[in-house]
Amino acid sequence: MTGPRTGPAYDPAALARRARAELRPEHYDFIAGGAGEETALRENEDAFARLALLPRVLRGPGTGPGTGTRVGVLGREWPAPLFVSPTAFHRLAHPDGELATARAAAATGTPLVTGMAATTAVADVVAAARARDPEAVVWFQLYLQPEHEVTAELVRRAERAGCSALVVTVDSPVFGSRTRDLRNGFYDLPPGLAAENMRDLPGAAPGGTRDIAMWPAGWDDLRRLRDLTDLPLVLKGVLHPADARTAVEQGVDALLVSNHGGRQLDAAPAAVEALPSVAEAVAGRVPVLVDGGVRRGTDIALALSLGAVAAGVGRPVLWALATGGEDGVAELLSALRADFAQVLALCGGHRPGDLTADQVVARGFPYHRPRGERAW
Repeated sequence: MTGPRTGPAYDPAALARRARAELRPEHYDFIAGGAGEETALRENEDAFARLALLPRVLRGPGTGPGTGTRVGVLGREWPAPLFVSPTAFHRLAHPDGELATARAAAATGTPLVTGMAATTAVADVVAAARARDPEAVVWFQLYLQPEHEVTAELVRRAERAGCSALVVTVDSPVFGSRTRDLRNGFYDLPPGLAAENMRDLPGAAPGGTRDIAMWPAGWDDLRRLRDLTDLPLVLKGVLHPADARTAVEQGVDALLVSNHGGRQLDAAPAAVEALPSVAEAVAGRVPVLVDGGVRRGTDIALALSLGAVAAGVGRPVLWALATGGEDGVAELLSALRADFAQVLALCGGHRPGDLTADQVVARGFPYHRPRGERAW
């Protein structure tokens, strides 16, 4: 056999182990930990491991690994169905923090969702990305705040920075119980670090920051947000199909199926388990994205087969940042793209849309099912 071999250039478990050796224990636990007994955290990865892909064969010449992976999302073409999910406090992992992440994402053509709880202000994140690629896609993740004027100012900052969508996280009426943080007594950022997007907001002391409030927002609050901005709204944290249908009726532009990385409700299902029902409820009216437990190209392929248009990666970005800075993140994202391209070709696909739900089966069970019955 001759020819180049493609595939992941990293071992996600080994990457996490190396990051653990680099980081202070309480900082590693903040990034790695989940809520309660961390069942939802584990299930995000385990649920992918319980699924298998049935390849299709003899589909003729295609584009081959490394090409043919482009997808369209909210009016933009992405090089691959992969994005960087919002995660907090990147400067806990590396001094350059979100700046390094933004540069690496832009250099690899990977859309970035920068977090409201970032240790770098959104304007600086977008500037760093656009310095690498003037067309870089950066979205801003937002928690609706109890004071409407605070939400409005955050939206204006995202607009002025040049973000092209708002990702509204709606699964956090209260903070989840983060067992590791409670054990470590990790409640505040180290001196010199702050949630920079919360600086100088209405009601804050001069030059100071505000806490990020978690509160039970309602659909009326979402409508008020819709009136504030023309940016597309991506609703993050939707797991119930009834909520997905309501979101579409309310004019949301896309959905992001997520259980918050297992950091909120420990009894929540894995994101990939909730994905098919949400995609079915939406019925193609808006794009559906997913994050949680994505570690390999096979995970991206499974997510697309079950109804997503793209999958987000979170914790591995922070592991790569901790161990290799900007270069480490770029290597990770490039490896995931190459791995997905190979998996797509091995599944008989020429483009991401070729992956279908009938190619997903549960491991350990016969995969021949009556016509129309789900195998997952």
